[in-house]
Amino acid sequence: MIDLPPADPHAAPWTGYTRAHWERLADHLLLSARRYASPRHASIDLPGPPSASGRWSDGLEGFARTFLLAAFRVGGAGGHDPHGLLARYAEGLAAGVDPGSPERWPRLTERRQARVEAASVAIALHETRAWLWDALDERVKDQVVEWLSPFLGTRDYDNNWIWFQNIAEAFLRTAGGPWSKEDIERNLALHESWYVGDGWYSDGGSGAERRQNFDHYSGWAMHFYPLWYGRILGEAPDPVHVRRLHRFLADARHLVAADGAPLFQGRSLTYRFAALAPFWVGALFDATPLEPGETRRLAGGVLRHFVDRGAPDADGLLPIGWHGSFERLRQVYSGPGSPYWASKAFAGLLLPGDDPVWTATELPLPVERGDAVVSLRAPGWVVSATAGDGIVRIANHGSDHLWDRRAELDDPFYKRHGYATHAAPDLSAGALREPLDSHVALLDADGRPSHRGRIERAGQGATWAVSRSRAMWLDLSAGGGPAATWYGLRTGPWLTTASVLNGATEVRLVRAGAGAVRLGCDDGPAEDPEAHWPADPGPWRLHLGGWALAGDQVHTDVTAARARVTRHDGLVSAVHPMLGFDCAGVEEGQRGNPFGACSAVPWARTSGPVRAGKMYAAAVVLAGGDGTDPPLPAVEVADAEVTVRWPDGHVAVVDLS
Repeated sequence: MIDLPPADPHAAPWTGYTRAHWERLADHLLLSARRYASPRHASIDLPGPPSASGRWSDGLEGFARTFLLAAFRVGGAGGHDPHGLLARYAEGLAAGVDPGSPERWPRLTERRQARVEAASVAIALHETRAWLWDALDERVKDQVVEWLSPFLGTRDYDNNWIWFQNIAEAFLRTAGGPWSKEDIERNLALHESWYVGDGWYSDGGSGAERRQNFDHYSGWAMHFYPLWYGRILGEAPDPVHVRRLHRFLADARHLVAADGAPLFQGRSLTYRFAALAPFWVGALFDATPLEPGETRRLAGGVLRHFVDRGAPDADGLLPIGWHGSFERLRQVYSGPGSPYWASKAFAGLLLPGDDPVWTATELPLPVERGDAVVSLRAPGWVVSATAGDGIVRIANHGSDHLWDRRAELDDPFYKRHGYATHAAPDLSAGALREPLDSHVALLDADGRPSHRGRIERAGQGATWAVSRSRAMWLDLSAGGGPAATWYGLRTGPWLTTASVLNGATEVRLVRAGAGAVRLGCDDGPAEDPEAHWPADPGPWRLHLGGWALAGDQVHTDVTAARARVTRHDGLVSAVHPMLGFDCAGVEEGQRGNPFGACSAVPWARTSGPVRAGKMYAAAVVLAGGDGTDPPLPAVEVADAEVTVRWPDGHVAVVDLS
């Protein structure tokens, strides 16, 4: 258990959190992880399965990411260090960079992951320069420079990884070590090429053609590192980066629920409250549109959301997972130390205790000020937030995490039609092969759902968005695993889908392309890289899945008019067939969802073959409160134009042609 200070109900009426809470939590995380340090502290070997990089690299990761937290904690306290944190990290640093030490770290040429951790080490050294770096003997300093120097002249993944090199070379430059102007200029040019407007960066991409990698990396990497790069060099904040972060936060503030839950979307979600990184950077560099009281409310709300739900756990650790441990969030690069990327959430401790973000009275979040639909055109998302239940949902018609136009199979973290703060995609092995939740699919002759191919944007308005994707199926090899090459796929027609949002309800529209009748005549792009792939002959039925609702227990209720799942706290997921669908049902699952052991997905389907050019519609609901569904709109169709008339008087007109 964490022994937290008393809550402050006056200045923090929503969260109760003060700066003292943040300091106590930082100490708790650091002292808990310290139990797993090697004898000279160069490695922190936390419990859990190793990453693909192996235990050696994972121990460095545990050191580097907790060192970053220690730097924010001690640096923010002006060097006051009652727990002796920096002495241990200084000893660990010396052992890690000493090529003759039994605890030496992998060189940057031995483990690629070491380059990621080098950036955290560099920032931590900068922020503790007066107390740690300046006190090191020259031999250790030289060995640190030697350990970082292999970055020069290298090129890594074309995504946020460019900043690990920039940060390390910036520190090298200040330490009198080597650095490369060519490296920096190349990386800055790449970073600029991924800017898509409105403050948003794609986390990599292929020029202007494919920049659709949107997730939390847009904030905790693409906006975090550029301003810190200048901070290390002692330069004034770059006005371009300041301006763009200011604009990004104007959007990002809408993606946090009233209970502090961040949006559950994208990879590396085990980093949890690292989602706060861009908000603290905004406050540190005067690059935020949020009032200090809103920053305090948002940051305290997100941190408390996880603390109240099991992160850190009973041992004071951050396991792989979301609230508590959930192994299915593990990715190939995830090791036991990976969740400590969450240390970035404590960057705000570098602001002095009398800064307004620590003294101002908390202000309500956007979701608490009233129902709103916000169109984020850069990532291709439409956000719907409801004040009554505090839930935030997005309709996704622009983020697929694909670098080029070649097809890839469904990715539950990027290709779902919807993501939310209170629901997550099912991640069981079966759900990955045959996705159903927040999904539009064609069911083949065996009833297997198609995957959503790459997302081609088709339009976006104030409350709606339209996109197209090719339906494709995963064929399994005889051994039951995915086939090794391209012939493990079958393709189907293009599906045009649209989302029209109002309150807790999305009207999801579907229109199948010409390939639904005659293969080879799809209304997809003229240059189609999948046109030569094996085609499924059809016919197909149409599936439309709602939100996967999870908890310790869920209850299902199916009638001819709708499929509905409820939880004990009143949260509801429902699908109401409106046009073209004549079947409704629920798919139940076990232990495949990070929000609870039991989950269920309501759905609507056609009993007969889908018809090309026909419009299909269903209302998809995710709502809290008393367990009832909101009133439904009227939907009118004229050829490919759809008019949605909401009970509150709002009208949306969408063209799917």
